[in-house]
Amino acid sequence: MSSTTMDTTSLPETGPPAAPRGRRANPWLTLIAVAIGLFMVNLDASVVAIANPEIGRDLDASTADLQWVTNAYLIAMAALLILGGKLGDRFGRHTVYMVGTVGFTLASVAIALSGSIEGVITFRAVQGLFGALLIPNTLGLLRAVFPPRKFGMAVGLWAMVASCSTALGPIVGGLLIEHVNWESVFYINAPIGAAALLFSLFVLPKSKDSTGHHRFDVAGVVLLAVGLVALIFGVVKGETWGWSSGGTLGSIAAGLVVLAGFCRYESRRAHPLLPMRLFRNRSLAIGTLVTAINFFVMLGVIFFVMLYLQNVRGFSPVEAGVRTLPFSLATVVAAPLGAALTQRFGPRLTMPVGMALQAAAALWMLTWEAGSSYAAMWPPFLAIGLGVGMVMAASSDSIVGNAPRKDGGVAGGLQATSLQIGGALGTSVLVSLISGTVGSTLTGELTSAGVPAEAAAGFGEAADAVSMGVAPVSADMPAQLRAAVIEGSGNAFMNGMHSALVVTAALCVAGALLSAFGMRRRTGPVGAEG
Repeated sequence: MSSTTMDTTSLPETGPPAAPRGRRANPWLTLIAVAIGLFMVNLDASVVAIANPEIGRDLDASTADLQWVTNAYLIAMAALLILGGKLGDRFGRHTVYMVGTVGFTLASVAIALSGSIEGVITFRAVQGLFGALLIPNTLGLLRAVFPPRKFGMAVGLWAMVASCSTALGPIVGGLLIEHVNWESVFYINAPIGAAALLFSLFVLPKSKDSTGHHRFDVAGVVLLAVGLVALIFGVVKGETWGWSSGGTLGSIAAGLVVLAGFCRYESRRAHPLLPMRLFRNRSLAIGTLVTAINFFVMLGVIFFVMLYLQNVRGFSPVEAGVRTLPFSLATVVAAPLGAALTQRFGPRLTMPVGMALQAAAALWMLTWEAGSSYAAMWPPFLAIGLGVGMVMAASSDSIVGNAPRKDGGVAGGLQATSLQIGGALGTSVLVSLISGTVGSTLTGELTSAGVPAEAAAGFGEAADAVSMGVAPVSADMPAQLRAAVIEGSGNAFMNGMHSALVVTAALCVAGALLSAFGMRRRTGPVGAEG
C-alpha cells in the first residue's frame, strides 16, 4: 500500500492557483479522477499479498522469490517517488499522473502474461516505477484545485479511498484466486486503469509549479536508487547467504555508504532532490522514522499472516481475506479519526497511541499457535488496523506540516519514500527471521511431534517450504507420519513467526517512546524561506 498526505496549515489563504474554468476547475471531479488511480494502486498492493502463496505454488517460487515480488515493487517505487513529484511540478501533474496510470496498467497486464517468477518480479519493478509517477501527483492535483479551507476534507476523503481499497483487496483477491486464477488479480487493473485514464483526460486541470531553469538532480536520483537497492538486496539475501557473510555485510555496508554520500551531496546542492535542511526539524525527522516503522509492521506482518492463514491453517484465499477484514476496516475508521485527533492534539499524542496499539497487537499474537481459534486472531487484527491508520494520519502533520510550503511536494515524496522503504524492510527482515528460526528449530519440532530422528534430519532440506507455512508431506506417506510432519512443521513456522513478532513489538515500543518524548508539541515549518 502507498500513501502520501499533505498539510493544510502551510497553504496560502488566498486560495489555490488559478485553474481553467469549467469541468477542469471542478475540485470534486479532480478528486474522483485521482481516486480511481489511487484505488488501483492500493488495491493491487493488498491483492498481491493474498496472491503470494498461490503465485509461489504455481510458479514453484521460493520464499526469497516471493519477497522479491513485493520488494522489487517497493524498491523501485521508493527510489523514484521524490523524482515523480518533481517531474509533476515541472512538466505538469496531470501529464505525469496519466503517464503513471498508463504504465502501471500495462505493467499489470505484463505480469499476468509473464508465466514465470522472473517475469513477475521484473514487471513488478516496472509497476513500481510508474506507481512512483502516479502517487505523488494525486495530492498535488488536489492541492491545485481545492481551497485551503476544504483541502483537509479532500485529504480525508483521499485517505478513505486508500483505506477502502486496501480493505477490499483481500476479498477481491480471494474471490479472483479461488474462482479464476492468480493472474486475474493483475488483469483487474486493466479496466480500472482505463477508467482512470479516460476520466482524467476530460477533467484534470493543468497544474504545475514554475521551477525556472533548474536542472534535475540526476546524480541525486542515481545515488538514492543505488543506495536503496544495495541496502534492501543485502537484507533480502541475508537469509540465504547468512547474516555474517561477506556478501550480506558488504551489500548492506555499500548501501549505507552510498546513502550517506547521497545525504552529503544533497546538502551541497543549490537545488537538491531532497533538501537536507528539512531534517533540522526534530518532529519531521522523527515522523519520517516512525512512518517507516509503521509500514515495516503493516506489510511485514500481513505478509506472514497470509502465509499462516492459508498454508498453516488451510483457509482458502477468500476465507483468509474475510478473516483479515477487522484489520482493513479498522484502518478505514482510524484514518479520519486519527486526522481529527491530530488536528486537535497534535501528532505527539496520536503517533505514540498508534504505535502502542501495534505493539500490543504483536504481543497478543505471541499467544497464537498452529491451531488457534479465530477468537484469538481478530483482536490483534483490529488493534494493528487502528494503529496503522492513526500513525498514517499523524505523519501528515509531523512531516509535511513541518516543511516549508515550497517544499511541500518534496515532503510528501519523503513521506511516501519512507513508508515504501519501511515496507520493503518489513517483508525482508521479518521473513528472514522466520526462515532462520525455522531452519534452527525444524528438526527438533519434528522429533517432538513423533517423527523418527533419522527421518526428521532428512526434512532439513524442506526448511524453505516450511518457512512459507507449507508442510513437506506427500500422498504416499503413512497417515501417522504425515500427521506428525504437519504438526512439527506448523510448530516450527510458529517459532519463526513468534521471533518476527518479538522484533515487531520492540520496534513499535521504540517508535512510541521516540514520538512521545522526542517530538515537539507544536512547531511551525522550518526554513520557510530558505
